[in-house]
Amino acid sequence: MRDDDPALIELLERELNTVSWAEPGELRARARRRSRRTVAAAAAAVLALTSGAAFVAADRGGPPVPVAASPSATAWRATDVPADALLQPSDLRPAVTTPWSEAYLGEEIRLDRMLEVCRRDQGLGTQWATSRYSRSVSLVRERRGTGGQPEGQVLASQDLHRLAPEDGERLFDGLPALLAPCRTWRSTGPVQLRDRTVQAEAVHSWQEVDRGFAGDESVILRHTVEQARRLDTGAPIGTGSGPREQAVVRVGDLVTVLSTRVDGSEAELRELARVAVRRMCVAAHPGC
Repeated sequence: MRDDDPALIELLERELNTVSWAEPGELRARARRRSRRTVAAAAAAVLALTSGAAFVAADRGGPPVPVAASPSATAWRATDVPADALLQPSDLRPAVTTPWSEAYLGEEIRLDRMLEVCRRDQGLGTQWATSRYSRSVSLVRERRGTGGQPEGQVLASQDLHRLAPEDGERLFDGLPALLAPCRTWRSTGPVQLRDRTVQAEAVHSWQEVDRGFAGDESVILRHTVEQARRLDTGAPIGTGSGPREQAVVRVGDLVTVLSTRVDGSEAELRELARVAVRRMCVAAHPGC
């Protein structure tokens, strides 16, 4: 997009007119998507075990495969994603008081960075769809940390993208092939223990666990990591971690990626997706 594109100028003016500055305490509590992406890119192959040891997945090196936007087969004009199409604090129980929303242009619809690492480890590229406009929100509840300092508990996070409808359909059609090489992925690397570094292995798995429960198209993806084990002795390391799930839902030309708190249930995620659909309906083309 050129820097003199009227759509870009209009979007920037709209965003500048709505800028508000958060208090320092709120800023510390935010779980901003851009920050999460930066951390993931810098340590994409690092899995934090509950024991505190850092497990590093093998990375064969080489830059990520460049992402190309899918061509649209039909005439279609993108419009901005309105902020009220996102989840709101009142959509959660208990309601939260610190939502943080941001707008973007030309964002990739990335589902899971570790999935990209898995595919690259097998010599496979990952081509993510690219949206024209998108917004993200993290719904955060502040609580007092163990040291008396406030810390943010992310109850839900959402990325909402507008893209050509046929591109959204292709995204869902391509999910089985995207996940197939990573049904069972053995990742090896060094683990730092108290006084030594040992080689260890963890088994990752990605799978679809539900489809068609909301919107025009929907799917729940689950990422499971088995407890890591030492390669030399087979002894377990740490206590493992529970599965993490994402909901991907399409309504018209809008696609959203949703996740709940770390200990959230699949039922909660499914219900949150249905709430998100009701908000997406008023902004989607075509609407509901």
